[in-house]
Amino acid sequence: MEEQHLGTHQKAFKINLDGQRYGTFAEIGAGQEVVRWFFRVGGAAGTVAKTMSAYDMAVSDAIYGPTTRYVSQQRLEAMLKREYDLLLERLDTSIGEKIAFFVFANTVCTRSYTHQENAHGWMGIRFQPRPRQEPSEIVIHVCVHDLERDREQETYGIAGVNLIYAAAYFSDRPEDLIRTLVDDLTRDRIEVDMIRFSGPVFRGVDNRLMALQLVQNGLTEVAMFRADGEVVQPGDVIYKKPLLIQRGSFRPMTMPVMEMMESAARQFAAEPQVQGSEVLTLREMTLRNLLADGAIDHADFLARVDILSVFGNPVLISNLARYCQMGEYLARYTRRPIGMVLGIRHVQEIFDEKYYTDLDGGILEALGRLFKAQVKLLLYPSTDARMGKVITAETVAVAPHLRHLYAYLLENRLIEPIREYNLATLHMNPRDARARILSGDSSWEEMVPPAIVRTIKEKRLFGYHG
Repeated sequence: MEEQHLGTHQKAFKINLDGQRYGTFAEIGAGQEVVRWFFRVGGAAGTVAKTMSAYDMAVSDAIYGPTTRYVSQQRLEAMLKREYDLLLERLDTSIGEKIAFFVFANTVCTRSYTHQENAHGWMGIRFQPRPRQEPSEIVIHVCVHDLERDREQETYGIAGVNLIYAAAYFSDRPEDLIRTLVDDLTRDRIEVDMIRFSGPVFRGVDNRLMALQLVQNGLTEVAMFRADGEVVQPGDVIYKKPLLIQRGSFRPMTMPVMEMMESAARQFAAEPQVQGSEVLTLREMTLRNLLADGAIDHADFLARVDILSVFGNPVLISNLARYCQMGEYLARYTRRPIGMVLGIRHVQEIFDEKYYTDLDGGILEALGRLFKAQVKLLLYPSTDARMGKVITAETVAVAPHLRHLYAYLLENRLIEPIREYNLATLHMNPRDARARILSGDSSWEEMVPPAIVRTIKEKRLFGYHG
């Protein structure tokens, strides 16, 4: 039987019979659902050195140190380190020459009478690939969408077995490893929205590409990493913050794309509900952006990431083609105002009814979902080359039968023009800039912000060859 087709029972049983791996299971929050699989299938004495659950907060603090959040990456890392150190201290001398040690840990939550939010949690494994070798580590964050507590527990158990099995047999193939994390589960039951590889086994792994793989393989709709390349769980970063988000191809970023965001940020910060708050600025690339040439080019993807990192903002990768989907996603984590920064062309797409034929309510349903949260569209003008004039939020053309709907949104400031703009740069676009880079025409440098020009030259991005 091929490894990727093994069920949860078979995976746990294979690990129990392996005889080369031995470790600790530390689980907090939903019962000991992962280790239970290893006891259930038989032969657990060959795998389980210790199992525990420091469920009480005071007990957890006494063992792993104090924390402000118990379902957090910080708590998970403390669990992995503490239990791994203890495992080596107690067993390395006696059996360390022939056994590869591991620690699996999770800290998760389920629905309860007082906690009605969706279940979620952190899982991780620290493991030796071979006896006495330095450990490597995999950490994931999962969102569980089951509506019943026993189903949530079952999902956590299956996901944990998948992670342990993946570390044991797929650590040399990270992309295949990612796909196995949801074996025996479906997308409507679980979402893996963050993964981080570290340690000697994964020395050549770029976690930004792994975040892309999560989205590309359908394990999540949104993944995020910081400007320094560190992958993060989106909800942790977004939580309860006012947001300003810009979607684009960024291939490369041109002057109007940068100026659009700068002007929008000043305007958004002056909103009464935003004043005095720190606004989180995000930039988003969708799979549709990345698949423009038919397939995702990893070098091209990383080039876009490199230029976005210049501005220090977190980067989102999503499979949410509609703006209403992104609005709903962000509203899961914040009830503060959300500003979406768009060029005029994008608002014309939003008001194109052909994109909503699969919705019962058509465009009305889509717009209702978009503006249900505190979402505002901030529109940057563009130039019409044929007419030789500037198109703004007030003058953009939509279908005649949608004009009153558009006017209503404009009148109520759900759609708002970005008032500051640079007329001299409006004509510049990424496609033209990239064509000039490829052809060796140095005039592209006038179309791209200076900091981005330096990055493109230093790293030879987008086909730049000097």
